[in-house]
Amino acid sequence: MKSVQPSCRPVSKVIVSQSLTFALWLIAGVFSAEVALAQTQPTFDIEDNRLKLPAAIEFETGTATIQPTSTASLDHIKAYLDAKSYITTLRIEGHVCCGTSDVDAQKLSEQRALAIAAYLVSKGVDCKRLLPVGFGPTKPIADGTTPEGRAQNNRIEIKNAALKDRPIGGMPTDGGGKVAGDPCAGR
Repeated sequence: MKSVQPSCRPVSKVIVSQSLTFALWLIAGVFSAEVALAQTQPTFDIEDNRLKLPAAIEFETGTATIQPTSTASLDHIKAYLDAKSYITTLRIEGHVCCGTSDVDAQKLSEQRALAIAAYLVSKGVDCKRLLPVGFGPTKPIADGTTPEGRAQNNRIEIKNAALKDRPIGGMPTDGGGKVAGDPCAGR
């Protein structure tokens, strides 16, 4: 009769094998959690102290009525403020090109900046962190004689104005624009 030897491994190899398996399982779990967290947290790109938005914020022509297609960009601004509590003042810059007059363009730029502030406040952003400012036609970034240039000049820019209640770069928090109004008014 043939003798059958039980399959035995030294205890140390079993422990190492189980420890290695557990370590790999743990690493895989941590990595999966980090990937899931990274996928759920938005990323924020800043260029020249300006928050880059997923898309341009658009308004109905000649008005301060925000287009529904702008919701993703507006919610991106809110998420940015939620994630960056040390940003104590965020400047919302309205820029309008080629209105019927510079006065009308200035007024519309202020109304648009204030409309964005109102939207953000309605979504729970502290109104004291928002500074809506209008620049009218004073800061064009493209040739205003073409439709494409006018579209680029009609824009909203979101800029950090103060960190922990200190103006950035020693500049006035309004950036040289005209403060559009108090986003806390009536609250």
